[in-house]
Amino acid sequence: MNSRVILGLAALLLAACSGGTAPEAQAQDQPAGELVPPTTASDFTASQLDQVIAGNWRSPENRARDVYRHPKATLQFFGIRPDQTVVEITPGGGWYSEILAPLLQDNGHYIAAVAKPSGEGEASRNLSGLRAKFAADPAHYGQAQVLEFDPKAPSFGAPGSADLVLTFRNVHNWVEADTAPAMFKAFYAVLRPGGVLGVEDHRAADNATLDAVKGSGYLPTSYVVKLATDAGFKLEEKSEINANPKDTKDYPKGVWTLPPTLTLGDQDRAKYLAIGESDRMTLRFVKPATPAASASTR
Repeated sequence: MNSRVILGLAALLLAACSGGTAPEAQAQDQPAGELVPPTTASDFTASQLDQVIAGNWRSPENRARDVYRHPKATLQFFGIRPDQTVVEITPGGGWYSEILAPLLQDNGHYIAAVAKPSGEGEASRNLSGLRAKFAADPAHYGQAQVLEFDPKAPSFGAPGSADLVLTFRNVHNWVEADTAPAMFKAFYAVLRPGGVLGVEDHRAADNATLDAVKGSGYLPTSYVVKLATDAGFKLEEKSEINANPKDTKDYPKGVWTLPPTLTLGDQDRAKYLAIGESDRMTLRFVKPATPAASASTR
């Protein structure tokens, strides 16, 4: 990002904080024949998201999934900005890393929080793959940080050091491992007051109980909300950005029956491809600026 864009971002962010827009003089000073830059901080973020989502460093396989994952709309819903400190929890092979790390490369800070591998396995492969991805392309990932954490006693950095914590399709794994309450408490600790937790996961039917869906990959939305609010968060908004009404949620191998996993292989493959990826909840929580008073202090 060149110095003009960096200065423009600073002006836009200052303008956003004051409730206005960037100074009109910037547009008047724009050389003839050049594009006029976005005039608000949200416009600037949208423009930057468009650029990184279209980036040629993203793998074709990952880009093909944009139609199911709606990365621009999802990240805008979570309120991301290019100058934030963002912690992504358990990024797997780095699908969102390909967007988040370049977005935050110049003016923000991207932290990929990965569980410490207990041995060889998927977690170890994901960690090695993520480190290799970042090392191979310093132009886009040179400022990205990998942070290893203990799932049973998680910590994601200094208290209050993050603006935004994001996790995509991971909560069901923590529920299975019985580590979900500790994870949400650690999210709360690392976020600054007013910071945001963005959660996306496979959504169970409205009337489903946790016991009924446990092991399927799906979770009741009410249960995820309770995990967050028990940790101190306030649910700010829900979104249907990642909804899929074609998902019947009643498959022989749970959510992994659907793409991209397609656990059944060629069995009914066309049927599951036609359904697409799972129906997902998309939830935005906020860490209150002032912690709620306990019953004993009211």
